[in-house]
Amino acid sequence: MSTRSIPKPPIAVIGVGELGGVFGRALLRAGHSVHPVLRSGSIDDVAATLPAPYLALITVGETDLPHVMESSPADWRSRAGLVQNELLPRDWEQPGFTNPTVAVVWFEKKPGADVKVIIPSPIGGPQAPLLVDALAAIQIPAFVVDDRAKLEYELVRKNLYILTANIAGLVVGGTVMELWDDHRKLATAVAAEVLSIQSWLVGHPLDSGPLMDGMIDAFSADPDHGATGRSAPGRLDRALGFATAARIDVPTLRSISEGSTPDV
Repeated sequence: MSTRSIPKPPIAVIGVGELGGVFGRALLRAGHSVHPVLRSGSIDDVAATLPAPYLALITVGETDLPHVMESSPADWRSRAGLVQNELLPRDWEQPGFTNPTVAVVWFEKKPGADVKVIIPSPIGGPQAPLLVDALAAIQIPAFVVDDRAKLEYELVRKNLYILTANIAGLVVGGTVMELWDDHRKLATAVAAEVLSIQSWLVGHPLDSGPLMDGMIDAFSADPDHGATGRSAPGRLDRALGFATAARIDVPTLRSISEGSTPDV
């Protein structure tokens, strides 16, 4: 009797930057064949040889996501996996992606540096166990989220963390724990306005208590994490665009955008 192992199904990875490279390495280590779609390449070219991947994992930045979704073949849309910041259900429902696998990533990969884990990453959707097992193969902790409400909480929690830290960090810089310990009024004001926007985006009121607790837990898990970065101005601009569309009053965010010190 042959002892040859059964090959694992092929995975497409769209966008092989730092984060896509981590997932690609994890999937390869777990025994999958990985078919990359590079920025210089075409989804259609890869789809010609791989028309029905077991998972089509999209790891491009949030600003590139709409274009990639629009250009994805129909057979890939039903097999999609999403790995982006600032992600919410409306981002995949509006372009017609049904029941994707969604990873809420709580690790980072900077060029030339090892992966840095903040907290375990929740993953929901049909191929969540596959991604959890693949990440475990390279010692990155993750866990399966088994219903929509829990996944929504995890997505909003990550958005609250990254938007609050990045936007308030434009004013005070420093680390996330310095922001919370030394500039709590500012952080709380920014977080409240971010949650108002997130509530509009998900289409229903949000329970701020557990979300704020979740944000603070993440701050505490990696207290020396930088509060801001090169993506912060773009995140502020997008938040203000949503606030304008929803007619939400966000005086703290607008003060930061205008370069003045918020009155908090």
